[in-house]
Amino acid sequence: MAELVFFAVPTESDKTLLVWELSSGPTAEDLHHSLFTVFSQFGLLYSVRVFPNAAVARPGFYAIIKFYSARDAHRAQKACHGKHLFQNSPVKVRLGTRHKAVQHQCLALNSSQCQELANYYFGFNGWSKRIIKLQDLSDLEERENEDAAVPFQKQSLKFFCALEVVLPFFECRSPGVGMAEKPLEKLEEESGKIAVEYRPCEEITDARTEEELQDLIQISYFSWKQDGQGEEECLSDLSFEEDEFKPPELD
Repeated sequence: MAELVFFAVPTESDKTLLVWELSSGPTAEDLHHSLFTVFSQFGLLYSVRVFPNAAVARPGFYAIIKFYSARDAHRAQKACHGKHLFQNSPVKVRLGTRHKAVQHQCLALNSSQCQELANYYFGFNGWSKRIIKLQDLSDLEERENEDAAVPFQKQSLKFFCALEVVLPFFECRSPGVGMAEKPLEKLEEESGKIAVEYRPCEEITDARTEEELQDLIQISYFSWKQDGQGEEECLSDLSFEEDEFKPPELD
């Protein structure tokens, strides 16, 4: 049975593993490397995060691992639970569970994560993308506010982009559009400059009209502030199967 893998931050509980009973001998960095090496054999990982046990528990670590695919997470849990893996004692691995009423906002992946995900499933030469239209909307919004006599608001950098992803082996083309915004106040606090460059690799012979662009898939509008955030809130709603995770008690 086929599984849909979304180009979004995986927040679903069935894509999240909790690994505990990790030895206190290695450092957190060493454990991160060992966990990544073991669990990446089952599929592409979104994140591996290692935490020290609570002060009331005996020394050691636990980890939270996120897959893009629920199927890969299930296979990893079954294969690794109760196994020694890279240490002398067995580890415990459980899938997360979450109450159905809890829902979270869909968070966008950054560009490098999108490319990593596409390369993993389609192959490095199995896909390509091209920009159909890239437009700076910052000035348009500023002029509209001036014409409408809107009270002063913080300026922001806003871009619209329409692009097309091509899967040549499947003879498939998928157009999409989106917008992103970032407050200028935040940009002024950061060093360096922001540049947007458009370098078409080939002449566009099937350029779309404005009306055709509007008929593409619905716009996913998000703030760049979302990138890399929100995972902590998602973790707070997770519990785990069977005997729910409890830090090891002191002897």
